[in-house]
Amino acid sequence: MNSVENEKPAVPGDAASGSEGESHLPMNVNDAARFLGVSPQTVYLWVERKQIPHLRVMGRNIRFLKADLLPFREQFKQEVENGKTAEA
Repeated sequence: MNSVENEKPAVPGDAASGSEGESHLPMNVNDAARFLGVSPQTVYLWVERKQIPHLRVMGRNIRFLKADLLPFREQFKQEVENGKTAEA
């Protein structure tokens, strides 16, 4: 058996690669929290307050598009740098 056959080829747009190609694939709450650098609880709070762009799938499942989170993350970073975020 050839060792090359066992290796998994790199897939363009693979989530682990961090490329822009996966921006159309929805992320779950944990992935979005990791992407934004906050806890999943914070993401749920933002969803509840309608402060973050999100999608509802099959009722209670929440998904996020990377393309929607990029501007949100940049705005959030600016507010943190300027000290304008509300303290809980």
